Amino acid sequence: ALAMRSHVSPLDYDELTVFAALQSTDIRFDPEFARGLISEQMEAAGAVLTNNLWTFQDRPVVIKIVTRVEDERRDIGDLIRAALEAIGFQVQPIYQPFGPATLAVYSSDPITFQWHIYTEGWSRSAPDRYDFGTINQMAAPWLGNMPGWLETGYWQYAQPELDRLGQQLYRGQFASREERDELYRQMTTLALDESVRVWLVTALQSFPVREQVRDLTEDLVAGPTSPFSLRDAYVEGSPDIRIGNLWVWTDRTTWNPVGGFGDAYSTDIYRNMVDAPILNHPFTGIPEPFRAAFVVETAGPTGTLPVPEDALRWDAATDAWTPVGAGLTAVSKVTFDYSKYFQAPFHHGQPITPADLIYSIAQSYELAYDEEKIQIETALGITQRPFLETFKGFKLLDNDQLEVYVDYWHFEPNYIASYASAGGMGTPWELLAAMDNIVFEQRRGAYSDTAAARFSVPWLSLVTETDARAIVRVLRQFATDGFVPPGVFDLNGRMLVTPEQAVARYEAAQAWFDQTGLLVISNGPFSLSRYDPPAQFAELLAFRPETYPFKPGDWRFGVPPRITIQAAPPPPAILGEPISLPVTVQGPGALSVQYALVDPAQGTIATSGAATGGDGGAFVVDLDPAITSTLFPGIYQLFLIASSDAIAQVAEQRVDFEIGV
Repeated sequence: ALAMRSHVSPLDYDELTVFAALQSTDIRFDPEFARGLISEQMEAAGAVLTNNLWTFQDRPVVIKIVTRVEDERRDIGDLIRAALEAIGFQVQPIYQPFGPATLAVYSSDPITFQWHIYTEGWSRSAPDRYDFGTINQMAAPWLGNMPGWLETGYWQYAQPELDRLGQQLYRGQFASREERDELYRQMTTLALDESVRVWLVTALQSFPVREQVRDLTEDLVAGPTSPFSLRDAYVEGSPDIRIGNLWVWTDRTTWNPVGGFGDAYSTDIYRNMVDAPILNHPFTGIPEPFRAAFVVETAGPTGTLPVPEDALRWDAATDAWTPVGAGLTAVSKVTFDYSKYFQAPFHHGQPITPADLIYSIAQSYELAYDEEKIQIETALGITQRPFLETFKGFKLLDNDQLEVYVDYWHFEPNYIASYASAGGMGTPWELLAAMDNIVFEQRRGAYSDTAAARFSVPWLSLVTETDARAIVRVLRQFATDGFVPPGVFDLNGRMLVTPEQAVARYEAAQAWFDQTGLLVISNGPFSLSRYDPPAQFAELLAFRPETYPFKPGDWRFGVPPRITIQAAPPPPAILGEPISLPVTVQGPGALSVQYALVDPAQGTIATSGAATGGDGGAFVVDLDPAITSTLFPGIYQLFLIASSDAIAQVAEQRVDFEIGV
């Protein structure tokens, strides 16, 4: 494991952005200092410490810790409990596995104080060279992942400045990489000041693989759970690959593509079943075309492009696609080519069409702007609005390419395409329509956990028999009525779905349920054929119709390259004299080294900058007399961080040396 001080792992590429700022925070393990701060605040609040027990109004102060039991978080929870008890708190440990723990934390109103501390953990499915999502997820209330969860009626954690910075970063409201990095630093620093989440470690996990397995792609951060890992993997002489995981199902496992898949155990399986339009490269962390191609045109960061008058936006008030009209502009335009989707069917045999894409886009607007629906799925709708506000129009061309006009810019154009990919084709439109009926018309289910708890209805899951049967009943009624969702498929008079095509979809989905007992239908290289929660077992079957666009080897990346850094401590230096430290870096691509000289006694940065040289990986950190003459005698820490433009990972080293007189 590696120690963490913020949401940025010490191996992440954005460690380059924040590492100097993190060094100046002076975050350290200092129990006595912590005890003093806590005592000061407790006494100011009116608490009294008697016989090493904090009381308030003659009642003990009790802290409830929800502690996960499956892994090292059990030990972490016990360590925190012991530390809090040692300074006078009464601690109530609540030991729970994933399902009950996340239900208690993420589905409860914080003001009910069902918990005070939770030993949280997160996993990732891909590296991200220039993060904008994780920092918002872990720090900014507007995205719905902070206490209160933006659920109606709940107490809400609020931090307007984090929301402002986070939305600027998320929506590409910067004019250069330098400005983006400064936003990121400011947001990270403020998040540390707030410390709603306190970061402990990045766990470096090992995954055993039998030597018979071939062509397994390793992701820099996700390991074998990357969407690339199993696509080309095989076992010599066997038609099967067997994969072990801690869980296949938990009490909180929910398979629905709108507000479910909130646990790693379901997403680890599902990402092998769905082809996304764009995926981050497993080594560089840059978004790359996957099953959709794209062309980016941008006038950003300061200019704009005209939006065609006949471009459309979904109007949730009239349930219709309406032209945007004259005079509208956008910063960027992305033209998507989805032809690799349209050449092969969904798992249930029905052709993938533009209707699947258009329904998913309209559904997003419905969740965010339909006045009745947002009262039901409040958190989902509110968090979509800042994103959808940047979309100025959509235009489906005669060749079924989609033009997307958006107020978004990034110095790396592929991020513009990734942002503009507003809809998806991972789920057939008829399933989304049937689930919409259950959630918003019948009110017998919910997309999100918080809405399910608030209205006392099931959190819809396509692998739960009772939920799936309820959806099948809707599909059956849709087929009987020849139902076509009104307005959704009418694009300036071009109808994307006929009643006959709709009925064929409904019947195919019912047939899939009759065959599998499940309603998980997608478009990727594997389909879900069996799902057995009591046995903790799932089976995926290869789905490779002749027209499937990829063949073995297309997405085989193998083992990622690595970057290493090495520097030996210099001999004791003299105040006012230059210091020169050779640094050796090994790795692919164009290499660079940044440094920060820290005075540990003061917790301050004396100087920082970039190392010189670089030929053959040989760098030099030079500290000139103008710097060393301002220092006091003592031990200093030189933090070094090496990076490459070829991988989204860095390497760090700390060198301690003495400066004397």
